[in-house]
Amino acid sequence: MRKPYLIGITGGSGSGKTTFLADIVQSFSKEELCVISLDDYYHPREKQAKDDLGVSNFDLPTSIDSKAFLADIQKLLNGQIVTRKEYTFNNDKKAPKILTFRPAPILIVEGLFIFYFPEISELIDLKVFVEAKENLKVIRRIKRDRIERNYPLDDVLYRYEHHVLPTFEKYILPFKPTADLIINNNDTFDAAANVFKGFIREKLTKS
Repeated sequence: MRKPYLIGITGGSGSGKTTFLADIVQSFSKEELCVISLDDYYHPREKQAKDDLGVSNFDLPTSIDSKAFLADIQKLLNGQIVTRKEYTFNNDKKAPKILTFRPAPILIVEGLFIFYFPEISELIDLKVFVEAKENLKVIRRIKRDRIERNYPLDDVLYRYEHHVLPTFEKYILPFKPTADLIINNNDTFDAAANVFKGFIREKLTKS
């Protein structure tokens, strides 16, 4: 097998990266496409930095075990299988799974900081930035964190104002100009998804 074609997808929290990817994944088999997310590489809660009020900040580059993420990407690029324990964001209602990532011709890495970490960014063949209006991102963040991660509403809003938004402006948005493709997800990403799928299919015919 040739070296996998590596696609990186980033964007602010609530921009719709996960939803966009879920739509893409449905159109391809596991033998064709592998997706690996920074979300499963957070350091344990006790190792996270705290703000002035003592609240753990999961929205900093230092919150991620970037070395482990890079090592696993390199394994996949070299044709090796990777296993990783799912990170459940302290949701005690969700039992973590053991995730298995298998090498495929198309490898997609996604997460907040994949363009920020230079050792990861330089491996990416195609950079994709998903964007949405700030008010929409707040609403999506609330829905996700309350339902999927079992966070109280006050906690979600505090983190968005003091952690999420400053991080977006400092560590994510500055890398938007480096993206090869920008996807607007204010309303629907259907047209962009169809173009993206067509691009992947073309790459698969050449792999």
